[in-house]
Amino acid sequence: MSTTLSTVPHVLCAEEPLLPVVGGDLQVPLLDGSTVRFANLDYAATAPALASVAERVARVLPYSGSVHRGAGLPSQVSSALYEAARRSIGAALGARADDLVVFTRNTTDATNLLASVVPIGSGDVLTLDLEHHANLLPWHRAGDGHRCVAHADTVDGTFERLEAELRRRPVALLALTGASNVTGELLPIRRAVALAHAHGARVFVDAAQLAPHRAIDLAAIGADYLAFSGHKLYAPYGSGVLVGRRDWLDAAEPYLAGGGAVREVTTTAVEWTTGPARHEAGTPNLVGAVAIAAAFEALGALQPEARETHEEALRQRVLDGLAAIDGVDALRIWEGDGEAIGVVAFAVDGYAPGHVGAYLSAEHGIGVRDGRFCAHPLLARFGRTAGALRASFGVGSRAEDADRLVEALRRLVEEGPRHAYCDGPAGWVPEQDPRDLAAWTGLELGLDTAPATRSPCGNG
Repeated sequence: MSTTLSTVPHVLCAEEPLLPVVGGDLQVPLLDGSTVRFANLDYAATAPALASVAERVARVLPYSGSVHRGAGLPSQVSSALYEAARRSIGAALGARADDLVVFTRNTTDATNLLASVVPIGSGDVLTLDLEHHANLLPWHRAGDGHRCVAHADTVDGTFERLEAELRRRPVALLALTGASNVTGELLPIRRAVALAHAHGARVFVDAAQLAPHRAIDLAAIGADYLAFSGHKLYAPYGSGVLVGRRDWLDAAEPYLAGGGAVREVTTTAVEWTTGPARHEAGTPNLVGAVAIAAAFEALGALQPEARETHEEALRQRVLDGLAAIDGVDALRIWEGDGEAIGVVAFAVDGYAPGHVGAYLSAEHGIGVRDGRFCAHPLLARFGRTAGALRASFGVGSRAEDADRLVEALRRLVEEGPRHAYCDGPAGWVPEQDPRDLAAWTGLELGLDTAPATRSPCGNG
């Protein structure tokens, strides 16, 4: 069936981004020698920095000093900025008065930290099989105490399975994603919290995808712990956050042994401190903390539900377009039209996901994610062991990005790619690629040879 964008029913959506992002107008070279504005549809992996976040970081850098270590003015300013960021982030998340806000490297690091403080013998850790690996692998340290529950075809059925597991054996912690990194579908967290607390279990929310797309009030939803990454929250400066109840965090061994986590040290003994510092040994990442606080400030200044409305319009625009193309299938975890953030996962019949991703990039200047999205069990449930594709939106996205993706996929299905691609050591790439990325960026990329002499598929 031949389809053009004019025949696809579209909802109205903003033509311009909600907020400016660094690189929002980046021009990229295509295989045919032309250039085009890059359509970044990979926000779910790493979102670009908000322009306001980059500006805040630039203002802070001249005053950068060693946080909590130094009498010099820059050190004093840096220490004040770091703790102000901690307070600001806690307030933005609706943290309770006694909750701790601990800076980490990312969500994976934060989840590993939490896994190290769950009291031994307090019960099992329960997860669903749809989780990102960051919310599966850290719990393996619990051994037989980690139970992974297969999700049902409906949300209600999934909750029935969770309740059955909560009844079967004591559970210390129910660890769930707030929004799927594969399909963007939201799990009703308040419902999960009520269920878990009724059975004496605490709740951890992997908010890596939720935090950039929805306002969060931790006290209101009642979750005990929550983690997210700055690089998904428009603040890609190397920090993440774990926030939650302090008793487990204060009672456990420090996550890292080192300076800053102690009150007193002798050659034979150590007295550890309590509070966030207990798990923040080493020199803190001032820029990362300030960037996250600045991102929350900018997002919080938007009109209520502005992100939700903007992303849903873009998401529906893509879903409507894909539905009109034969052989392109969108993926969903649960039946029905449940709520989702700006993420669409899909597959194209007859094409490897990596082939489609390379085609979209090289011929249309579109960036998507292909693969299994660090969610192998879920992709196996979908029957997509070779992977799928994911388009994801954010505050810097615009309608033209969604339209360009749909049109590029229509051309792929109806006409095929204009260039040849191969699956080489680095994944799917054009067989002939005249673009010199080092010259185009002006950066030293460490390429051994010029593009004309490289063999991208390792066969020459």
